[in-house]
Amino acid sequence: MIRIGLKGVELVISDAHPGLKDAIASVLRGAAWQRCWTHFIRNLLTKVPKAAHGLVATFVRTIFAQPDAESVKAQHARTVEALQPRFAAAAKMLAGAEEILAFTAFPKEHLRQIWSNNPQERLNREIRRRTDVVGIFPNRESIVRLIGAVLCDLNDDWAVLRRYMTIEKREEVPEQRMLVKKTAA
Repeated sequence: MIRIGLKGVELVISDAHPGLKDAIASVLRGAAWQRCWTHFIRNLLTKVPKAAHGLVATFVRTIFAQPDAESVKAQHARTVEALQPRFAAAAKMLAGAEEILAFTAFPKEHLRQIWSNNPQERLNREIRRRTDVVGIFPNRESIVRLIGAVLCDLNDDWAVLRRYMTIEKREEVPEQRMLVKKTAA
């Protein structure tokens, strides 16, 4: 990644595969590591009876629905407390899972975008969907062309239609929109 020009990485979000964590630590020195909460919840649910999966997952999701870092940490503690009486193993796992809260060290405006690697998962599903249609590729170049076209198309969508994360603070965005409206009139 460094060889292709990737620099300034501050946070990496992934599942908890030990080899992946080691690679991130050695290649992207200084970058914080965040365990994807979706993957974490899947692992956590193995500690509770199947009938309680919905309840426990809902409790844990409340941690990430908080508006700021302090609220996230407070809700994490409350969730551990709430799970302790009925689901001690899950509460213990959640209490020791500080790696799911690494995103709280970043700007409040970015919290909703960086708590999970779901956008990457959606990208992988889209690539899989498009390559499954073809099935067997005649050579390596043909799969590279197809995946490259999918990535270019999605990049264009994100660059033009959506903005995943802005560098500006939220307070500045309405003022910018007002200027555009005044100029256009």
